[in-house]
Amino acid sequence: MEILHKSNIFIHVMAGTFALILAIVAIISNKRRFFHKKVGKIFLVFMSIVILTGLLGVFIFGRNSFLLVITALSGYFGFSGYRVLRTKSNEPHLLDIAVAILTISTVFYFLYYFKTIRMIWKPVVIYSTVGAIIMVISYDLLRYFIPKTKYQKLWLYEHIYKMIGAFTALLSAFSGTVFYKYEPYSQMLPSVFGTLLQIGFIVYYYRKFSTTTITSSSSTPLALSDLQS
Repeated sequence: MEILHKSNIFIHVMAGTFALILAIVAIISNKRRFFHKKVGKIFLVFMSIVILTGLLGVFIFGRNSFLLVITALSGYFGFSGYRVLRTKSNEPHLLDIAVAILTISTVFYFLYYFKTIRMIWKPVVIYSTVGAIIMVISYDLLRYFIPKTKYQKLWLYEHIYKMIGAFTALLSAFSGTVFYKYEPYSQMLPSVFGTLLQIGFIVYYYRKFSTTTITSSSSTPLALSDLQS
């Protein structure tokens, strides 16, 4: 069992490292190119491996349950960010609702057993992570009430926010584990960096598309619809 546990950790770390590298490549690459989408899909594959090995670490090998929350955060960000790109709409889909409910149930599971686990990370990191998941899932369940014509102008910014969020969650977990002597700053600083990155890209594309005057018949800016089509 010990060999399997160490093997699972090795796979988890290697998959997370490759996912981080791919995320950086996707962030700096040309968003209009096929290469960006290809790298993004490979990133999601490695993210899936990180999630699977993380779940095995919690439920099979008895690792600290907070790993479950970090896995849920990065996994949900990646999944939801990909789904936004696929659908480009806020029409309800059973798969999206099911994953949102499963993820929030995971958080409640953690909170229920919170007092019985070892608190490896600082409370500020734990509470902010839990709060981030609740906030994002709450938005995802409420976005169905946003008028479709308005949401057509929002999906790209949502995609940016969530995919960078997945990268940030991985980076925080990596930094917090490697530089554990400097916590909570080793976990918080990557989160601050990711937040600034999200704001920067969203503002950049908002300004870019606000200058676009050509629109399609569905009132969606052509440049916006062409970016990820």
